[in-house]
Amino acid sequence: MILQDEIERLLALPAAEARAAGMAVVAEFRAGLNRGEFRSAEKSAEGWKTNLWVKRGILLAFRIGAIVDRSVPGEFVFFDKDTLPTHSFQTTDGVRVVPGGSSIRDGAYIAANVICMPPMFINIGAYVDEGTMVDSHALVGSCAQIGKRVHLSAAAQIGGVLEPPNALPVIVEDEAFIGGNCGIYEGVLVESRAVLAPGVILTGGTAVYDLVRGEVYRRTAERPLTIPRGAVVVPGSRPATGEFAIKHGVSLYAPVIVKYRDSKTDASTMLEQALR
Repeated sequence: MILQDEIERLLALPAAEARAAGMAVVAEFRAGLNRGEFRSAEKSAEGWKTNLWVKRGILLAFRIGAIVDRSVPGEFVFFDKDTLPTHSFQTTDGVRVVPGGSSIRDGAYIAANVICMPPMFINIGAYVDEGTMVDSHALVGSCAQIGKRVHLSAAAQIGGVLEPPNALPVIVEDEAFIGGNCGIYEGVLVESRAVLAPGVILTGGTAVYDLVRGEVYRRTAERPLTIPRGAVVVPGSRPATGEFAIKHGVSLYAPVIVKYRDSKTDASTMLEQALR
């Protein structure tokens, strides 16, 4: 039976019955995620699209799992579902996981030359492409899609979007630079070579003000909030409306695009110039 069909069949069963028949299915499914063969979202000529069945496979893994002891004797105490083990690497994988408290769940694709600095966490269903840096205290949530040569700075939070299954996950395209303490949530799309200054927060309800092009970007029913290719985004503010807000000088947080990278300009240089 096709794996996709088997996942749907098992999700229709009671959890105990699905567990008895589904452990091997979930193991096969995680192996495909590890190899990058299954992705929760993929880019086509029409843009990024969600693979609903992949998200439902991850939900199956959570649903049928039983809590087991995953402790390291004499060192650390952990308890997690037996369908969600940690990822195992070999030196031939070319992935650098620096010692010190990091964790990557099995079922996350981690390409060659990815660097993981401690402590960081990558959840099941995530896709992290080659040459990316995941710095200390960074999170790559379930189903998040991270491109090639992306820099996720310290404490960057890339939210997971597992439910609803048809929702687009957070996507950060190739060569984007995500500054420290940034948060990207609710299916936001950061296009290639964009730069987010430290502290930028993006959600599905955020409005982003483009001072260069004179536009305001918001999520629509057809398209997620999208940071354009090469945009340099810094934290900003806009005045709140209403008599009380005016009286007290209240402002609201508003990310602002202050410039765009060109093909020859390094992200850190652009960011330094933008923040001066």
